[in-house]
Amino acid sequence: MPNAFNFSASPFDCLTAVERQLVRDSVDIAYYREGAVILDAGQRPEHLFVVFKGHVRQFDGEELIDTLGIDDCFDGRALVAGRSAARFIAAEEVLAYQLARQAVLELIARNATFGALLFADLSKKLAALAERDSQHELQSLSLARVDEAVVRPATVVDGETDIVSVVKVFQAQRTGSVLVRDETTTPPRLGVFTTTGLQRAILHGTALAELPVRELASFRLVKVRPDDLLFDALALMIRHQVHRVVVMDGERVEGFLEQLDLLSFLSNHSYLITRQILDAVDLDGLAVAAGQITRSIALLHRGGTKVALIARLVQELNAKLFDRAWRLVAPQELVANSCLFVMGSEGRGEQLLRTDQDNGLILRDGYVPPAGLEDICRRFSEALARFGYPECPGKIMVSNPAWRQDAAGFGQTVRRWLQSADPEGLMALAIFVDAHAVSGDSALLEQVRGVLDAVATDNDAMLARFAASIDAFETQSGWWNRLLTLGEGAAELLDLKKAGLFPLVHGVRALALQQHVRATGTVERIEALVSAGALPADLAPDLVDSLHFLMGLKLRVGLEALELGRDDGRAVDLRRLNHLERDLLKDALAVVKRFKAHLRQRFRLDML
Repeated sequence: MPNAFNFSASPFDCLTAVERQLVRDSVDIAYYREGAVILDAGQRPEHLFVVFKGHVRQFDGEELIDTLGIDDCFDGRALVAGRSAARFIAAEEVLAYQLARQAVLELIARNATFGALLFADLSKKLAALAERDSQHELQSLSLARVDEAVVRPATVVDGETDIVSVVKVFQAQRTGSVLVRDETTTPPRLGVFTTTGLQRAILHGTALAELPVRELASFRLVKVRPDDLLFDALALMIRHQVHRVVVMDGERVEGFLEQLDLLSFLSNHSYLITRQILDAVDLDGLAVAAGQITRSIALLHRGGTKVALIARLVQELNAKLFDRAWRLVAPQELVANSCLFVMGSEGRGEQLLRTDQDNGLILRDGYVPPAGLEDICRRFSEALARFGYPECPGKIMVSNPAWRQDAAGFGQTVRRWLQSADPEGLMALAIFVDAHAVSGDSALLEQVRGVLDAVATDNDAMLARFAASIDAFETQSGWWNRLLTLGEGAAELLDLKKAGLFPLVHGVRALALQQHVRATGTVERIEALVSAGALPADLAPDLVDSLHFLMGLKLRVGLEALELGRDDGRAVDLRRLNHLERDLLKDALAVVKRFKAHLRQRFRLDML
């Protein structure tokens, strides 16, 4: 066979050298003219087809269900089942590899990942994909650079500074090391003094207030560059038996890379950022930590970490970031008598890259807030904007008086949303249902939730109107046919939120509201709904798998846009997806369609 067979395309990219040779020994090339039936429904297939020129249309009866292009293969399931359930027709002149049936069956028996990617269902495909990707995680971490970890700012003190003054710097900066610039030499030299040096200072015999730090500083600096590999930096620390290295870009000092920070980065990025957040003494320090969150997300994604775990870490980090920011701008009494909460994807624990602010503040009934409450809330919203969380276009933020009320006032607002059931109120209700406390007294949020549960009981008309939003983007849903005919036309962009994530998340949210489920995360809601008998048990795993696949694909698109300096990370270019990714996307969106049909029946949406 020609050497041009593409072994980098799924599912052949998981084959060993021996298995690849089996493919080479068992494949032929076939030509089909436009309109030719390559494989008919009910026919026993003798080959697995791999397209390398042209396009093939797949039909179920008269319905077009897929379009296959270069590197796409078919029909693996038919080879195993013994007959084809679909009809495959050449949409134009087609050249395809024909891999003998016996060779395919042998590959399936030898390589479980190949078999799963070839013909398994959505869940097994995703599991096989995760297993394959996990093999790259160690390699990814080993390629991480120094500037991808957190480099702690370095304070420089003059060599004549006394030890007592240096210790005060340690306390003020929450650090255990400073750089020492000694001007008594030519040229001036740069050294380091750490808390370890305090032991020698105490034993020196000179009063600490009179002992210059240059006397005990070490001027044999161990240095690295920002673009050095982290593992090389760790090797230097081990070689020189030091706990930190100085990061220098040419002659400019960037800061310290601590051994604990380096090891934390390689094992658990979130711990390092948490330390930064908790140690921040002002909003400037928090801004540095906030910047590390997105970088950590990119590294975790590149390392193959499951999207559900990334989302959980991001929720925890963001909660700590928002809590610390609120405590830096709000007096302690206000924090104790209020509940700061976040909503939307942030509240559900499904936000990955930063989106618009969605937050609110509930005040304790009877508590008289400080006169500067409006200014405090404005400063908080401005701080989040500075951290990279844009202001909400709908002003759903604490800086908006409508989203900062006492518990009784919020309760009345919730009642109004439920009773009026107008589009604006239902939108606000959908956002609030996902509320999650991040600072202050979380019991205040639960108090308002109690009002929601009580008023929503048996309000079938309101629940139906609420659930009907699953079709909010249905007028733009020509994406399904465009997806099926992909490759036969121009560029195709698909908004993953509108096409899949929103109807899935909102449908689960509607069921959770109907069943009084208090969980805010979509996965937790699905589990609770299955336990309550409100969701078919066989549909639930597919919903979870589809949610995580769509979230992961949206994250990848967003990260690619950030790397290119673009702000168009909301839509995926379908032409750039490989066969496996398109296959998984079609499977996931098919699950969403099936779920929407279930919801239409459950809430009788056809009656609206």
